[in-house]
Amino acid sequence: MDKVTHPFLFPYRHSRSSIWIFIMSFIKKIDSLYEKLHDKLPAVGKTASFLTGTSVLTANSAMVGLPIWTLGAAKVLTGAKAADDALIAITKYWINSNNAVIDHALPHKDWRINLPDDLSEDKQYLLVSNHQSWVDTSIVQYISQDTLPLTRFFTKFNLIYIPVIGQAFYFLDFPMMKRFSAKAMAKNPELKKQNLLEAKRACRQLKDKPFALLNYLEGTRFTKEKHDQQKSPYQHLLKPRAGGLSLAINALGNELDSILDVTIVYPDGAPDYDDLWKGNIRRLGVDVTRLKIPDELFSAIMDGGYDRDETTKK
Repeated sequence: MDKVTHPFLFPYRHSRSSIWIFIMSFIKKIDSLYEKLHDKLPAVGKTASFLTGTSVLTANSAMVGLPIWTLGAAKVLTGAKAADDALIAITKYWINSNNAVIDHALPHKDWRINLPDDLSEDKQYLLVSNHQSWVDTSIVQYISQDTLPLTRFFTKFNLIYIPVIGQAFYFLDFPMMKRFSAKAMAKNPELKKQNLLEAKRACRQLKDKPFALLNYLEGTRFTKEKHDQQKSPYQHLLKPRAGGLSLAINALGNELDSILDVTIVYPDGAPDYDDLWKGNIRRLGVDVTRLKIPDELFSAIMDGGYDRDETTKK
């Protein structure tokens, strides 16, 4: 089995105390237990991994709920940077704990992850990615640990009603977009303007802090049916929708350290979300490279050309 190239890093990894030795020994025993279960009793192993994953996700969400609401309210009411920093730290703990399940309760992974060597948690990045599964965002968060700043992404406003998670999105300045039908927007053009203003507001909130802002260019998950309906010229992609990307570049362009192109490949087919926690994603490829936008196109987007110029859109 190939080693995962992004191992779970325990917060006290550099300690050489007896406590650290005991913890590492205990973790190795857990790893071995899950491997034996998946080898000798696959159905039991998948159930054990799934129950472990969902239990950790649920427990973490319950545990961070009150601190997130309290700190979020303090941030909104006072604008205190300390409250924002604490929110980000708690969210990183939340994500890293979930990543630990991936590392230790999901054995036999041949996950091949290629990242630039000089990425930093202290910089500002715009990420663009293909989109095939609900798992994609978890994978991006997994590869970002100790490599990129907290990853935010464009999401649906309706998710704000999901306990803890939805409010965390809002307090952490995720761009939360309302979805309107084409008919509704044609009848009331102000609806589209509302989304643009919200996205710009969220992007402005990120300007003075490290961030990684994820945008799925296809705007929806890839399926063969959607691919055929669109008559997409790309073999494994839908036609890109660059509106969100252009808006982010327009709002953040001069602040960005890099634009990163993320390609996620599931050699055995796009998984369902529960496949992740059952250990069914044995093979995975993630390739992250820097994307250079031509100076002329960058300048046109910064000048607002995407909204008024068909040439810029193309």
